[in-house]
Order: sequence, then structure tokens, then C-alpha cells
Amino acid sequence: MGKKIFSLCGAILIIAGLISCNAHTPEVIHPQFEPVNLNAKLKAGDYRQKAINFVVILDASRSAGDVEGGRTDFQRSKEFIYRMNRTIPDMTLNAALRSFGHWPISSSKQTILHFGPEMWSRSDFQAAVDTIPWAAGGSPVDRAFSYSDRDMTSLSGHTAVILVGDGEYKGIFSAGAAKLMKARYGNNLCIYTVLASRETPDKMAIMKEIAEAGECGFYQYGMNLESSQAMADWVTAVFLQKAKGPVDSDGDGVIDILDQCSFTPKDVVVDSSGCPLDSDGDGVPNYLDRCPDTQKSVRVGYKGCPLDSDGDGVYDYLDQCPNTPMDASADIRGCWVIKGVNFDTAKWNIKSASYRQLNGVAEILTKNPDIKVEIQGHTDNRGAAKYNLMLSDKRANAVMEYLVQHGISPDRLTAVGYGFKIPAVSNATPEGRAQNRRVELKPIK
Repeated sequence: MGKKIFSLCGAILIIAGLISCNAHTPEVIHPQFEPVNLNAKLKAGDYRQKAINFVVILDASRSAGDVEGGRTDFQRSKEFIYRMNRTIPDMTLNAALRSFGHWPISSSKQTILHFGPEMWSRSDFQAAVDTIPWAAGGSPVDRAFSYSDRDMTSLSGHTAVILVGDGEYKGIFSAGAAKLMKARYGNNLCIYTVLASRETPDKMAIMKEIAEAGECGFYQYGMNLESSQAMADWVTAVFLQKAKGPVDSDGDGVIDILDQCSFTPKDVVVDSSGCPLDSDGDGVPNYLDRCPDTQKSVRVGYKGCPLDSDGDGVYDYLDQCPNTPMDASADIRGCWVIKGVNFDTAKWNIKSASYRQLNGVAEILTKNPDIKVEIQGHTDNRGAAKYNLMLSDKRANAVMEYLVQHGISPDRLTAVGYGFKIPAVSNATPEGRAQNRRVELKPIK
């Protein structure tokens, strides 16, 4: 028994030690640095924006705590990100920031998303970097790539993925995970790696292999990027490209100077102004429009479908009976009809098979105490008008009596018979006559 307790206590101490290793206080790293102003390159027209999005993957693992020249590899990584963030010119960008190494055992907490994906703000992005602590966990760079792959699904356009770390990823599926990401995003993605540790042949080889998986990015040793000009050259290579003729930043076939809808999502068909097509003119572009043939002047919701304000399944512009209560059954006109209420021929006694439907009506009226209704009896056009009027009136009153017996105040109910004066559909067919033999509820003030 004593051995078991000793083993349990040992396990608890080990787990506590592992957790404590992940409790470092975040270091705010803002080195002395004056960035080169790259906005001038863009304004002069010599360069144009290449990356629409960027994703930074930061190594916060245990090995990133190695010290070289008085600084840890993790500190160097944060310094690099600070300089990069200061140097990026003023552009419209989306960004994401993810770190890895936050748990010493296999867990989703091994990698954490700290920013985005959302519109880049220099200050907000740096604030997110400042909150990341050195974690002292493992080095699951492959998991970070996998999760970043998911982060990027909401992004469109060219994305620069930037891995900043110590390169100690031997035996990890790092380049393989990068290749899977490349396979998903194709030409819209390039991978860049920055080694923030002492450069050795094995670390350099691993970081180069990861960059090469992206096919269009490159590797760089972080110590070579500490000067303002070196960082400016690196940012230019990653985020910008030389302008060659008219610029079409979103690749929709309309040059920027004529494009009235910049950053249109990839593969969306646009008109001559560069804006997504809206064939039915309802204000919702085709690629988002779930009801692409809406009639002109019909009000629609954000999905492009006509409004159905009372939720009865009949669009407002077709609804002859607006304000139908929630959960009430409506016919093709949008009118509240008690479906399945049956009477014997020429009689008005309610059959037991109809109780369920009428109980449902009583429940709706109980939930909506402010609603008053006119109970309308209707018939088909067979037989004399006077007889049908009497029959429909008695059937409407039978329904009213049932509802009163089930707790609905008679002050809220009015029963009226209309005979065959108000058909719902044509009486020319047996099916039409069946629809016209109905009890309808009309909300009234």
C-alpha cells in the first residue's frame, strides 16, 4: 500500500513539475530598431502588394530556451517578429499568429492561436506577440502547421506562412506537414523559414526543407536580418513584388485602377467593374446567393432569399396572411389553417382524429396570450350557398367551443362561417375542393 501511495505522489509531483515548466511569464521584447520606410516603394509604383495574408508560426518549445550570446533563441524569435511587424508597409492584410511547444505531452494545447485570422493591425499584432511566454514543452511544429492549415480556410488570396524557430525538429513530420498545407493552397501559398538559433548544418537543412516544401518561399538565418536594411529587403521579398504593367491584386482579371471591388475572393466571377456578379440584382452576389432568381424589387435577406418575416415558410411578397404565429401550420398562401380537422359529411361534430391538431392550436394561443383570432369555416362549392354557409358557421363554432374547453378565453375567439365565398384554390378539381374544405384562423387586433 505504501509503495502505491509513494508512486501516486511521485506521479503527481512529475505532473506538477511539467505544468510549472509551462508557467513562464511572457517577455515583452522591443529591441532598439528604426525600420526602413517601405511605403515609398509602394507609392512610387515600383512595387505592389504580393501577400494578402500572412501567418506567423512561433517556436516556444523547451529547446528555444537555449542561450547564445546572452539571449535565448525564443528572445531572438520575438525580436525578429518585432522588427518584421515594424517594417511591413501600410497595407491591407489579414494575419494570424500561432505558437507551439506549450505542453510537454501530446495535447491540443501544444499549439495555441494568439491572433486572427483577422485584419492586421500593427499594434494589435504586436500586443499578441507580447503575450506569448516561453513554454518549455516539446517541438510539435507539424501540429502547428496542421492547425494553421485550418486557421487559413477563411482566407483568400496569396498567403505568406512564416516559421520562426530553432530548427530542432529532427524526426518530426515538419516538411511533410508543410507539403500538405502547400497541396491544399497551391500557388496561393509560400513558406518562409527563419532560424533564430545558432546556425548548424542539421538545423539549416531542416529549415530549408520546410521552406522548399512551399516551392516559392526561402530560408534565412535570423542573425543576418537584424539590421534595418536587411529586414527591409526580407519584408520586400516576402510581402511585395516588382510591378509589371497594370496591377490586379486580387487576380479577378480587372486591374486595380478600374477595380471597384478590391480583394474579391478567388474564383468568383466578376463583372467589368471587378465586382462579383449579382444576376438577379437583389444586392447579394451570385456566389453568396442561395436564391439566385429572386424577382426584382423583392426584399431579401443576407443569403439572397426573399424575407419570410413570420417564419411560416411563405415569402413575404407571396404571403396573403402575414403575422402567422410561430409553429402554426400555413397553407400555400401563408394562412393559418388547421390541417387534418375532419367532420362527417353534412355534420359539424369534431372527430377524435382531429383532437391532436386542435390541441396544437390551443398550445400556440396559450403561448401567445395577446393574439385574438377569427375562426373561419369554409366549404367547397358543391351544394346550395345557404346550406354551405350554415354548415361552415357551425363547424367554426365547434372549433371555438373546443378551444374554450381547453383553456382559451372566449374573449379572444370569434367564429364566422363563409361557406364557399372565399376559396383558397380553384374548385375545379377534387384536390382543390379538398383544400377549400377548411377551418382557417386569422389573427385580428
